[in-house]
This record gives sequence, C-alpha cells and structure tokens, in this order.
Amino acid sequence: MDYVLRQATPDDAENVVLMHTAAHEESYGHLLSPGFFAERRRSVPERVARRRPYLDAPQPRIIAEDANGEIVGLADAGPPRHEDAPCPLELYSIFVLARAQGTGLGTALLAAALGDAPAYLWVLEDNTKAQAFYHRQGFTFDGGRGHLPPEWESVPELRMVRGLPGQYT
Repeated sequence: MDYVLRQATPDDAENVVLMHTAAHEESYGHLLSPGFFAERRRSVPERVARRRPYLDAPQPRIIAEDANGEIVGLADAGPPRHEDAPCPLELYSIFVLARAQGTGLGTALLAAALGDAPAYLWVLEDNTKAQAFYHRQGFTFDGGRGHLPPEWESVPELRMVRGLPGQYT
C-alpha cells in the first residue's frame, strides 16, 4: 500500500490525537495499565486543544496518510528537551499503526523527520520491538536512562543515539 507523507497542520489535530491514542494502545498495551488507556481516551478533547498549536510549527510534524486519507503514522522531531542532550536534534516520537507496520513506513517517517542528521531519542526499556527498529536505523544505546512522568506510570526508558563522532553501530 502507498502512503502520503506530509507536514501536519493544526487542522489535523483531532485525527493525529486519535491515531496517537490508538498507536499507544497497540504499542504499549503490555506496558501500561488499562486505567492509563481509559484516561487517554477520556482526555482526547483536551489533548486535541493542546496539539493544535504544537502542529503549527516549522519543526517536522510528519504524518502518513493511507489511500483513504486516514492517518496511519506520525513522526516529530526538534530541539532537545533535555539539558544533557548528546546532540542538537531529538526524535520526540514515531508511531505507525499495526496495520501499516512492516511496509517501510516507519523508515520513511524517520527519514522525513530527521534526514541523516545526528539525533537521539528515548525508547521504553521494555519495548524491544521499537529498540530493534531503531537499531536497524543506526541508533545505539548511549547509557542514558530515565523514567516517564508519573501520569505515564513512571515507565523506565533508555536513550539511543546515532551519527555522533566516534559512535560505532
């Protein structure tokens, strides 16, 4: 199946949030509680309102649409959110719905959001599928560790980087 990649706009906010919510359930269903997902579904209207201005930005806010115009993937990147960032570009998130996985869409989204620039990201410690994907894209663990905020049940996460001088993949 073919997908169209484009920069998201504020008008995409509701569909982006709905897709993101579905992707969280598919990707993290084994890592977070049912109550977490119930709260995510309940908070869709508030999250849409917060997402609109976020999508009105020059940084990559890439969405992938299928032949029916439905959003099936997203990737976003920009300046580091952490003072100890190993490089000046962070991949904030990348998600592809299960029905579009294995098509090369994740690789295309990653390329659209980052190009070939050095970058870093955070991945959940127990999300081995995502870790394998990132490793295939040239990312390696650099020893950075953290936890998601309490509203995300403080799940542990690991930092991965690519393209730094002296880095071996």
